[in-house]
Amino acid sequence: MKLKWFFILVFISATAHAQVFEAGVFVGGSNGISDVGSNLYVNPNSEAYGIIFKWNKSLRYAWRISASQTQLIMDDSKSSIVSRENRAYRFDGQLRDITAGLEVNFNSFELHRFNSSWTPYIATGLSYYQYQDSYFNTVSQQFKSLGTKDKFALPIIIGLKIKATKFIVLAIESGIRYSFNDNLDGSHPIDLGLTPYVFGNTSSKDWYVFSGMTITYTFGKKPCTQCYN
Repeated sequence: MKLKWFFILVFISATAHAQVFEAGVFVGGSNGISDVGSNLYVNPNSEAYGIIFKWNKSLRYAWRISASQTQLIMDDSKSSIVSRENRAYRFDGQLRDITAGLEVNFNSFELHRFNSSWTPYIATGLSYYQYQDSYFNTVSQQFKSLGTKDKFALPIIIGLKIKATKFIVLAIESGIRYSFNDNLDGSHPIDLGLTPYVFGNTSSKDWYVFSGMTITYTFGKKPCTQCYN
């Protein structure tokens, strides 16, 4: 019981001295990079949305966590590779993502002053995602879902943000996730015991990308010595 109260006091102490928090929404699009569809890395072709929370620990970095979801679409007809265009496969499956990590600002990002502030930034950490585990049925010529599966991914996020008003921050960003998985598109269902249904490049893993805008509202304790500078 004493240990429980110790952790509560530590949490209160940490948040009491926090500079500022941000909470808001993400709206944008998604795309996959795999053995099906386009091979462009940033090529949104499906709606994506989510929520985001940040804890700004200094002018240079913030801890962040986000939760997003989309209908991941990979369509051979949108590819510039002729063999894929002729094959004409299309994969469509729901994907949910939770990403937590560290965001680093290239410029000092001042949320406490009333004048505008902007900076490019980069973020990384760890992603946990759920996706539709599938395979391509050569008889029906369709992808067949075998339920959801979850894995971890490595995110790299690049963006640009600006303090639009006293309490609102706008940002545009694109975040690519290395999935450590070769079956986001149903092309490599070896774990399912479906080796005859494998196709494409079996030596490379799949990626998925979220690109769009975040709108966050800032709140929390602000240093009074900076309020009117």
